[in-house]
Amino acid sequence: MPNHDWQQSSYCAEGNACLNIATAPDGTIKLRESNNPEVIVTTPTTLRIFIRGIKASNIKCATNPVAA
Repeated sequence: MPNHDWQQSSYCAEGNACLNIATAPDGTIKLRESNNPEVIVTTPTTLRIFIRGIKASNIKCATNPVAA
């Protein structure tokens, strides 16, 4: 796997599970959680639709979610 220039969310508290994002040379977007090496690959269009859907649903995100 190529070495991507991963960027971390500004909402991440140091040492916690954080969202990392990178753009690949082929134009795809790579997403991963900082404590999990699994990578999700998407396109800019698909990610844009996903984010708009979340914003439109008025989902409230917890800053410190508790595992069920």
